[in-house]
Amino acid sequence: MTPLNRRDFLARTTVATTALAAATATGTATPALAARANLPKSPTDKVTLGKSGVQVSLIGMGTGSHGNGQASNQTKLGVKEFTRVVRHALDRGICFFDVADQYGSHVYLREALKGVPRESYVIQTKTHATQIPDCRSHLERYRMELGVDYIDIVLLHCMTKKGWPAENQGSMDYLREAKEQKIIRAHGTSCHGMDPLRTAAKDPFVEIDLARINPEGLIMDDKRPDEVVSQLEEMHIAGKGVVGMKIFGEGAMKEAERRDASLRFVLGLGTVDAFIIGLESTAQIDDLLTRTADALAFVAKQA
Repeated sequence: MTPLNRRDFLARTTVATTALAAATATGTATPALAARANLPKSPTDKVTLGKSGVQVSLIGMGTGSHGNGQASNQTKLGVKEFTRVVRHALDRGICFFDVADQYGSHVYLREALKGVPRESYVIQTKTHATQIPDCRSHLERYRMELGVDYIDIVLLHCMTKKGWPAENQGSMDYLREAKEQKIIRAHGTSCHGMDPLRTAAKDPFVEIDLARINPEGLIMDDKRPDEVVSQLEEMHIAGKGVVGMKIFGEGAMKEAERRDASLRFVLGLGTVDAFIIGLESTAQIDDLLTRTADALAFVAKQA
């Protein structure tokens, strides 16, 4: 995608912010405003994902940057450097890790977390399985690859159609069963597009949703932040946990002012419980923590 010039960036951000302000003025954003007032004070404070009971750090480390079914930027680091980045994240208070079979990052995270108490971190992974036997097989293999007895969050990966529940009924049934057996703690979806997001907002299966959101509409099939905002509000009101992704447009937001504006926008919604960033270095972790702390302070002043 062609990078935005300053004029286009300001125009897009203004449109998204104006839409949010309009919702506030009409009273439709009242629950979100209340949530804004309860934002964590620190980027490493624990937050609860909706009614799921799963507590995570506000910032999560993603491991699938530009993976596209192949090696991701994180796994390309190699086990030693990947481990160094993960341990630095833990040392700085980030305890939420997003992985997936398609990223090839399960075994990397297992090695990085060796010796770390299981209760001190949260793992979110994903499955493309649609039937019970495949989903059962996936979870058995995932736990072995991750070196854990249970997985905190398992999502149906990359839902792109309005009717995704009909196509994934088998996997949904097994994930419910796995939760009862304490193999997983919560289940949900990752959505790519408005149609599947609208369905996820209403379907009770979705306890946690991984949704793409930024004020510029970058790397978002829907390209309409205001429409996404309304669905995230619906999810929030329903008690679903909302985890944001593509906050920096998968790295497309190179300029500091764009990143800061996106963090302020997303945190200011009051509906995004936590967010995932594909971190690749200790320097990126430190920079993100500083920017997020500044964004939280900014939003607090507006609440």
